[in-house]
Amino acid sequence: MASAAMLQCRVLTSPTDVTPFRSSSSMPQLAKRVGRAKPSAIMLIAEKAKQLKASGRDIISFSIGVPNFLPGEHVYAAAREALSHDSGQYGSNRGAEALLDAFLAHIEALGFAGYGREHLATGVGAKQVLYNLAEALLDEGDEIAFAAPFWTTYRDIADIVGARSHILHCGQDQHYKLRPEQLDAALARRPKVFLFNNPSNPTGMVYTREEIAALADVLVRHPDTWIITDDIYNALVFDDLGYHNFVFARPELKERLIFVDSLSKTYGMPGWRVGFMAGPQEVARAVTTLNSSHITSLPEVVTAAAIAALTGPQDIPRAKCAEFAARRDTVLAALARIPGMQCPRPQGAFYVFPDISFAFGKYHRERSIENDVAFCAALLETHGVACVPGSAFGEPRAMRISYTCPAAQLEPGLERIRDFVAELSDRADRHA
Repeated sequence: MASAAMLQCRVLTSPTDVTPFRSSSSMPQLAKRVGRAKPSAIMLIAEKAKQLKASGRDIISFSIGVPNFLPGEHVYAAAREALSHDSGQYGSNRGAEALLDAFLAHIEALGFAGYGREHLATGVGAKQVLYNLAEALLDEGDEIAFAAPFWTTYRDIADIVGARSHILHCGQDQHYKLRPEQLDAALARRPKVFLFNNPSNPTGMVYTREEIAALADVLVRHPDTWIITDDIYNALVFDDLGYHNFVFARPELKERLIFVDSLSKTYGMPGWRVGFMAGPQEVARAVTTLNSSHITSLPEVVTAAAIAALTGPQDIPRAKCAEFAARRDTVLAALARIPGMQCPRPQGAFYVFPDISFAFGKYHRERSIENDVAFCAALLETHGVACVPGSAFGEPRAMRISYTCPAAQLEPGLERIRDFVAELSDRADRHA
């Protein structure tokens, strides 16, 4: 079966976008890993939406998961100050000491205890940190386990490094959450790495303290597996649920658990590209070594901005968390008014992940809605709303709505989805 990313390439991009460069047979060949690399399914949708908007279409994008705010003025002031005193020199492969100290204070506030600079490493965003971790921990043919729905990049990175993905399917009937018995069965296969995301992209689901503790008990019984927790939405948790990590429940997991965080979502700084990891010294050392070949270091100005974000006022992140919780309620109320659509209640991040399988087999005018890709393609082309098909995340019965668009677009966009669904019928309208 074609991957979701490639399927979307065919459906949602023009032929000129995907026509390969044809080289002569006498030319050197690209590495095999390039053939395993796929364009981001999320970015394909976002780019298609941008193209339609540039052509004059009225487009509302619920596609890309970027915050709808900028960091506070103190962040820009720190960046300007650093620029005025720029040394022009290389920085530390691990990260500047002041930045490491700021991140240490940050994770201590979350509940991580007993970490020092030697347990940390930085990267150009959490994505690059995750890629470095894959290179550091996974050899060709090793297995990495993670739950579906999953962030698209997890499988993409595994493919590029030649690892085998073992995907644990968690459907809407279990609120898209991993169950202890599923994890136990997966770890019995002795995967090299277990990758866990909480709060979840794409579903927005958050694990409770009790759910984390139950999964941690399973992890303790399988000591041969590294654990990566990608928790970059940890500041965006609603309903007083709180953020929890396996190592809080079972401290003995600290010797093989790697926590990944980022400034992108919490501080409205996705373009600044600052990611972190905290974990065992040998893992942090390996990531630092890879940095020496990949990026050398984070830029001086970016480092100064990151320190200011972590150590400065936290009023903007707190206010945005409350705003996103209110938006979540608006989206859920609108979806509840659409007959047939079901959506578990997310409690974090800024996504909802409704089940749209009720529409499969129906028609929108003359167009057949066979699957999630066809649903999202028709929705974009006829009503100007961009959402990402769930198959991009390993769940083809759903679609992802990111509700970080401008506030004035939120309710009109949701109304367009309702109108689109209302126009579905059991047979094609050949006169449309």
